[in-house]
Amino acid sequence: MDGSPIPDVPTIGEAAYRRIRADIVFGRLAPGQKLGLDRMRETYGASISTLRELLSRLASESLVVAEGQKGFEVAPVSEGDFEEVTSLRLLLEAHAMEQSFAAGGLDWEGGVVAAHHKLAALERRLLAREEVDVETWKRYDWEFHRALIAACGSRLLLQTHAAIYDRYLRYQIVAVVFRGEAAAEEHRRLLDSALARDSATGRQALAEHLGNCVRHVVETGALARFGGEARRTPADAAPQARSRSAREGAGKKAAARSGAAGRQVPAASG
Repeated sequence: MDGSPIPDVPTIGEAAYRRIRADIVFGRLAPGQKLGLDRMRETYGASISTLRELLSRLASESLVVAEGQKGFEVAPVSEGDFEEVTSLRLLLEAHAMEQSFAAGGLDWEGGVVAAHHKLAALERRLLAREEVDVETWKRYDWEFHRALIAACGSRLLLQTHAAIYDRYLRYQIVAVVFRGEAAAEEHRRLLDSALARDSATGRQALAEHLGNCVRHVVETGALARFGGEARRTPADAAPQARSRSAREGAGKKAAARSGAAGRQVPAASG
């Protein structure tokens, strides 16, 4: 032994959990899809008893639905659920940003700038209509939003935000949305508000950012192919915290829609 820390090697069950969860979040397991245990045993290399435990765990995260004696299926999607998830993300992230903006030091600022640099570079590729791996794009998006709240001082808040972020992300992936320059500009406003330590402007920018994405998904009917709710009027589309400018400005830069996540496609925006 050389004194180096031993890497954390996940168990078979934990590895299977991570793979199943990622496959749900990134749309490789579609909303409403039946989760046959025999097939999953072959795919994920875990026993049926372990899979039952893992799917029950995912059901507690609202990513899977347990159907009693009928087994399990991937949680369905709907406009109403998307709006609720978005409202909760806004509540958590805005509060965490306020704390983070107040407490973050120079290292925190550097982390925010670096994360935005990576995200903006990939957004420029999307705007140039280059093909981009959706999971890479969304990882950069996550890293930027995570950097904004990293100095909030609450591990529980960060954990809770991460869980709801993944539920929001699943909607972005299955709807395959890219709002172009509008989303990139919203990210720039979030960066500027962070460097200025202006939490009020940051909250407004975040509300518009999330609200515009929900509005776009509703207006385009992107969830209809999964049996989501019928299209509603734009006034019903986004979180209650959305500002008037978000209501009026959403969807102006709507662009490419494509097939299943995991391919080289223009990524979801958010």
